[in-house]
Amino acid sequence: MAVDSTLPSAVSDKDAKILHFIDEMTKNVDSVQERILDEILTRNAETEYLKRFNLNGATDRETFKSKVPVVVYEDLQPEIQRIANGDKSPILSSHPISEFLTSSGTSAGERKLMPTIHEELDRRQLLYSLLMPVMNLYVPGLDKGKGLYFLFIKAETKTPGGLVARPVLTSYYKSEHFKNRPYDPFNVYTSPNETILCPDSTQSMYAQMLCGLIMRKEVLRVGAIFASGLLKAIHLLQLSWKQFAHDIETGTLNPKITDPSVRECMGKILKPDPELAAFITEECSEENWERIITRIWPNTKYLDVIVTGAMAQYIPTLEYYSGGLPMACTMYASSECYFGLNLKPMCKPSEVSYTIMPNMAYFEFLPHESSALELSRDSPPRLVDLADVEVGKEYELIVTTYAGLCRYRVGDILRVTGFHNAAPQFRFIRRKNVLLSIDFDKTDESELQQAIENASVLLKEFDTRVVEYTSYADTKQIPGHYVIYWELFVKDAANCPTDQVLIQCCFEMEESLNVVYRQCRVADSIGPLEIRVVKNGTFEELMDYAISRGASINQYKVPRCVSLTPIMELLDSRVVSKHFSPASPHWAPEPRHLA
Repeated sequence: MAVDSTLPSAVSDKDAKILHFIDEMTKNVDSVQERILDEILTRNAETEYLKRFNLNGATDRETFKSKVPVVVYEDLQPEIQRIANGDKSPILSSHPISEFLTSSGTSAGERKLMPTIHEELDRRQLLYSLLMPVMNLYVPGLDKGKGLYFLFIKAETKTPGGLVARPVLTSYYKSEHFKNRPYDPFNVYTSPNETILCPDSTQSMYAQMLCGLIMRKEVLRVGAIFASGLLKAIHLLQLSWKQFAHDIETGTLNPKITDPSVRECMGKILKPDPELAAFITEECSEENWERIITRIWPNTKYLDVIVTGAMAQYIPTLEYYSGGLPMACTMYASSECYFGLNLKPMCKPSEVSYTIMPNMAYFEFLPHESSALELSRDSPPRLVDLADVEVGKEYELIVTTYAGLCRYRVGDILRVTGFHNAAPQFRFIRRKNVLLSIDFDKTDESELQQAIENASVLLKEFDTRVVEYTSYADTKQIPGHYVIYWELFVKDAANCPTDQVLIQCCFEMEESLNVVYRQCRVADSIGPLEIRVVKNGTFEELMDYAISRGASINQYKVPRCVSLTPIMELLDSRVVSKHFSPASPHWAPEPRHLA
């Protein structure tokens, strides 16, 4: 069903107003973008950053593009550091910087500090408000129950100048916008605010799962931000179902939950229920956990999780636990900016496309074939406006925000899949950074993901699948080689994949990699690819380690390439078997056409 001016009669007046807003924004993309840039440049004209480019009050796109350079984080680091140290002059934004939003903290190096201003909360809240009216077009009756969402905060830090630095979702959940949100029957959670705002993620997840179990018949949708977060919650249920059953049977909360506000709010919810406890015991004591989500929460209509990009590899596991429930990817956002939403949220994960809302920021797009080139300040690249991108082409996303980021390279590669009215729709392809390289080869995340999917086909006859993976380029020996860590789910231990099958998986991965990699292998400048199978639970330990080092549980994503010594040591200490590719992959010189 399209989001347009012709709406079903069952749509409420409130939803109709929001859907009309989406329709207007997507019909007038270019004029909205022109207005947004004018507002940003007018507001921030006297900032130190913009004044250095001598715009002289100009707010048109041509002047802006000809004078203001495209930048990466490192270009802005001196200005950001001054703000972090307490400089309150208008450096990037004419409005005071209210806090810093941190990157996820799972990639190599320090977390980035993204400046934001207070009104950005209004902009984020606006995008959130668009989600349910769209979902209501596809899934009726969501006001008749609740959502079981596993949402978490991360304890914030403070910069030397006293500004708070925290993940974007922590900022939102701790804001008045979230804590004092008006009652909306379409957005009722099983988790009380006190459980979401508990700084101890272990206690928070336990309490949220317990609430979900108690209200199991009211749950209409189950979700987390990323697929990995939902799977971690399912794993907690696997490990602790006996304790959950005890709490429910006796009406007493696990003594390990010590947070006072959580204990107080759970005291109002948790009552003795031997019948429910017996049901949980019966379901969870079974060895087979297939469809456990729909067995425990039988009225669940869909899963609300991000399963695009690196999260796509969790789809088979989620399908196993949910019995094939639809997976809704509803919105596209980052610490830098909230971008847009999926107007067909019940589509297949492989078909997810996001419509960027033109009122969120000013957007430009660097054609992907150009993004690898060095960008010169003296000769700015010709970027494409939001309304002018072309279907089928890939671009790197560039944003200019009210908070002071100007022509900032987000690092996401997007492919244009179509248009909704005049608004382009984008499929998230990958982060720009290359994962693995030994010689002239460059393997990115999507290539590695595809190679693993192709190799995984060999595991199907053994009812086995790859539930988690990471990699690194081992250059300690010559030639160096790719090492891939796999954690496997083996349904029947008596029918697990043999060494020969896993060796063949190595070869299948190599056959799936790009031509430069295969050429380097044939030339012996890269050694045979190696798969190291690790114990079950290893990647849970990796996540726990990252959280202990400052990662946000909401934003945590397993790094698809690792290099830090403690992480390498953890992975290598859990290896149960090693397997190497038995032969070089196929490669032949491409035929040259004679003039």
